[in-house]
Amino acid sequence: MKIVVDCHGNDRGAKVAVEASVKVVNEHDDISIVLVGVEEELKHILSLLDYDENRIEIYPASQIITNEESPTEAVKKKKDSSLVRAFEKLKEDKEVVGLVSCGSTGAVLTGAFLKIGRIRGISRPALCPMLPTKTGGKVLLIDSGANTDCKPINLCHFAIMATSYAKAFLGVENPRVALLNIGTEDKKGNEFTHECFKLLKEMPINFVGNMEARDFMSGKYDIVVADGFYGNILLKSVEGTARFVMGELKKGIKDSFWSKIGAVFMKSTFNNLKELFNINNHGGAAFLGVKKLVVKGHGAADSVAFEKCILQVKTLAEYDLCKKIETEVHALGDKLNGGD
Repeated sequence: MKIVVDCHGNDRGAKVAVEASVKVVNEHDDISIVLVGVEEELKHILSLLDYDENRIEIYPASQIITNEESPTEAVKKKKDSSLVRAFEKLKEDKEVVGLVSCGSTGAVLTGAFLKIGRIRGISRPALCPMLPTKTGGKVLLIDSGANTDCKPINLCHFAIMATSYAKAFLGVENPRVALLNIGTEDKKGNEFTHECFKLLKEMPINFVGNMEARDFMSGKYDIVVADGFYGNILLKSVEGTARFVMGELKKGIKDSFWSKIGAVFMKSTFNNLKELFNINNHGGAAFLGVKKLVVKGHGAADSVAFEKCILQVKTLAEYDLCKKIETEVHALGDKLNGGD
């Protein structure tokens, strides 16, 4: 299979994207990579590495989309940017199964929507990152920011897509789906969540009810469904809290001699905690609902994280995720009508 990698727009530059691509090609005989970016720069990085030249190609681009630019304007105007060219390759080359980018989130989502298009029957695509849980598993959050204004039917689509994703990538046969709310009781929430709750109960998924934000990483749920506004708030709150806790631990250890002594005996515990919240260990966020696979990695991703994102596309392609989502949505027919 062939996978497109957008080499620019991330915090660490093209080097990490190229190194990850070479490692994947060297370790997986069934993968070829299309590197999209400034040709001379990519050629220089590749010249320092050993790889099968028949399975890595360069698709040249002269421009880069940054986080400071308006996503829609950048995608429309920067036609020779690495991201836009990557989407062109994804759309036009039938051998290409998916795309990986760690660039501007807004530009990736806009490009996927405009250049690739929605799966038939899906009202809105949604961003679905995964986070660790205290039981050692993963939990998916859909949507985490792609759609800030939603209708209840959109959340039903999100739940169907995430269920297929959890089966494919997490290997969970019957994933537990919860609705983000202000309480666990059935009648909690506002008019919007009441309607969402009612519709989700009718879906052919393992809907287990409402979930309070504090239980997000408890391990009780495999999928949490929300509109993009509140989903993004939840995600950023978790990230901020983790950063705060790790910072305070470091500060507390440095504050006294005895704290430093105690830290020596707890070094493995601290290292495990650090690895748990390391963004480079959890792959990327899949943009579900578009016609081909798109995985958005963290902007600060290193080569290890890029590699995980590429292999994430491989796993989802082998599962034929896009086709399965389309088939499941089509099978539900009138139950899922009413989206925009």
